[in-house]
Amino acid sequence: MVQLATVLFVIIIIALIFWFRMKKGNRPIKGGGFGIILPLVIIAVIFSFSISQLMHIPGKPFHLPAVWELAIAGLLGAVFGVIMLSQTAYEIREDGFVYSKRNKNFKYVIIAIIAIRIVLSQYFKNIDAAEFAVLTMELAFVYLCIWRIGSFVKYRKISRSGL
Repeated sequence: MVQLATVLFVIIIIALIFWFRMKKGNRPIKGGGFGIILPLVIIAVIFSFSISQLMHIPGKPFHLPAVWELAIAGLLGAVFGVIMLSQTAYEIREDGFVYSKRNKNFKYVIIAIIAIRIVLSQYFKNIDAAEFAVLTMELAFVYLCIWRIGSFVKYRKISRSGL
């Protein structure tokens, strides 16, 4: 039952990513591109709340994963972030606004990243749930930071070149 719920959750996440991506491609990026990095603030708040909750589970002591585990999660997050950043591009259209460029490989990259995360979660299912949650959050935060901040820099570079 838990695995069915996990698969359903992953399918919903993939569908939402594709839906938002399709919707976003038809609208120009406005507000100086700060909407690109806004999710980082939201995720930082959510992750800090989640870690705070993990630290206060009654009857269960909290401890961080080993340094080498944190380093590997950070490295994997950096690899995912660089891959996502390489698949992200922007263009100035005839109306003078900057739009996200459509990328045919984007859907495959997202599916591959989610598949790798599922495989890793199956591989590490014997690890403590709190430790696994911290490692997963670190991986996601690192890759989202690299992807979103890099995308913001790309956006700013393109928007300045069009002026």
